[in-house]
Amino acid sequence: MAEPAERDPVWGHPSVARLLRVCRRLRQGDRKRPWLLDALLVATVLALFGLPDLLHGMGPVRHGHGGLSPAAVVAAQLGLAVPLLWRRRCPTAVFAVVAAVFVAQWSWNVWLHADIALFLALYSVARLAPLRRLPWAGAATVAALLLVVFRVSVVISPLIALFFLSSAATAATALGLAIRIGTAYLAALRERAARLEVERDQRSRLAAAAERTRVAREMHDIIGHHLAVIIGLADGGRYAAETRPQRGREALQLIGGTGRQALDELRRMLGVLREEQEQDPQLMPQPGVADLNALCARVRAAGPQVSYRTVGDWESLDRGRQLAVYRIAQEALTNTLKHAGADTRAQLTVAVEEAGVRVRVEDSGRPYDGDHPAEERPHNAEGQGIAGIRERAALYDGQVSAGRRPGGGWVVEATLAGPSLTGAAS
Repeated sequence: MAEPAERDPVWGHPSVARLLRVCRRLRQGDRKRPWLLDALLVATVLALFGLPDLLHGMGPVRHGHGGLSPAAVVAAQLGLAVPLLWRRRCPTAVFAVVAAVFVAQWSWNVWLHADIALFLALYSVARLAPLRRLPWAGAATVAALLLVVFRVSVVISPLIALFFLSSAATAATALGLAIRIGTAYLAALRERAARLEVERDQRSRLAAAAERTRVAREMHDIIGHHLAVIIGLADGGRYAAETRPQRGREALQLIGGTGRQALDELRRMLGVLREEQEQDPQLMPQPGVADLNALCARVRAAGPQVSYRTVGDWESLDRGRQLAVYRIAQEALTNTLKHAGADTRAQLTVAVEEAGVRVRVEDSGRPYDGDHPAEERPHNAEGQGIAGIRERAALYDGQVSAGRRPGGGWVVEATLAGPSLTGAAS
């Protein structure tokens, strides 16, 4: 058993954990009431940096406040600190006001601890203002700091003063940019997560719609075919029962067998839907080319004369293509039975060629009976059956053509791309 990972000695320290909790609470409070944190910031600047100026008097670089009254000092401190209340809404304007007070104060040769407000305003520009305004704020900061270096050069080395002041300005800018980038990164992650959630929901909806279409197509193929056969058998059996009772009993037996087969296929399909989570459901295999003889026999029993032949090695076809061939032939023969009647002749051909698989079903149509002409299917009529055939053929880059035969009747031909062509296309 693997040993648990050792606890980080720094991040796991109780003091660090308490500090992180405090930071989280501050962030939560900042999101709920941002004005409160800004007011606290202004109060902190005035209490920690403004009060010492009044009590001890930083004054000019050497002594006093350069003749400024306490009221003027307080006004300068308020001019530096109070604008920070609006640093989120208009950071550039706040920086401009603070920088103006800063320059005016140093022009009088007055040094105040509250000057730290300039770096807080610069931080706000780096974090919140449009980036195109940051270079201007940086240039203004450099000019103001050069004024400070000039004023303090009488008591401290200009290089040392410039080093510390530029370091403070750089740190404020870098901190603002770092937090800005981190916030933008987190926002991008949240947006991406939301977009992925929407895409995942759309994919599940599309998958559900595709599954409903597949189930509807299977139901149509199974129920439509078997009901057409049952209707044909029932019509033929009704007339045969009057003249040939044995033929009528055979029709009833075929009706029962066809109904049971339809029920078995429906149960198998519904079983797949119910047991799709199981690893090895005991289900019958889907029909294929080997079952076309039985299909033709059922259609023959309903009346039409159906001949069937295969060309090529159909056993080399995978199960998916065999199922598509079976369903296409089933739907085409069902249409023949429904539209051409029981007295038609039909030819089913399944040809496995180098380019793919070709399924062709042609019938002679409904014959003339003297008083009533043959019923012709409209050339542009395309119901659910032909649409289902097109969908199945499209799964294998196939094409479907359906229309009248020159000598009468109807022909449906579907071609499915072979495995080699499909692989090349992909």
